[in-house]
Amino acid sequence: MPNFVFIGASIDGYIADRNNKLDFLECIPNPENVDFGFQDFMQSVDCVIMGRNTFETILGFGGEWHYSKPVFVLSSSLTSVPDKLKDNVEIMQGEINDIITALNKRGFSRLYIDGANVIQSFLKKDMIDEVIISTVPMLLGGGTKLFGMLPAHLSFEHMETQVLLNALVQTRYKRKKE
Repeated sequence: MPNFVFIGASIDGYIADRNNKLDFLECIPNPENVDFGFQDFMQSVDCVIMGRNTFETILGFGGEWHYSKPVFVLSSSLTSVPDKLKDNVEIMQGEINDIITALNKRGFSRLYIDGANVIQSFLKKDMIDEVIISTVPMLLGGGTKLFGMLPAHLSFEHMETQVLLNALVQTRYKRKKE
């Protein structure tokens, strides 16, 4: 029952700038509106797990909801979601292991993990199986770090790297269990 990360980051490892903005992700012209494999990736997962900050950031984009798969928001402070999302979004609380067990029992086994805090929490429990990072050629010098402190080293095996739009570097790693 694998857990996946698919995320964009700056060269210095930030996924949002100091103002919690994601504008840097669009610094490379994309005239053909290439999705960098995101739609194929989304077809391969059963649901999305994200934290409150990521959820609120996505809501701030406005327009149509970005996910066709069920979204589970991990939050101890949110009590509801907008009415238009009640069929697609559910708030969950508790220990990560218990949440994963509950989702697996509901038939969700291939999980997309999104948002710095949630990704870091899963990594601390060694519960990330694959990471796909699209590196944007920009240094932000501060903001929201993708990775944080871990209780132990985690080894990953390089699976593939590709250059997108002659600028972005997308690298896929798989967890190497000893």
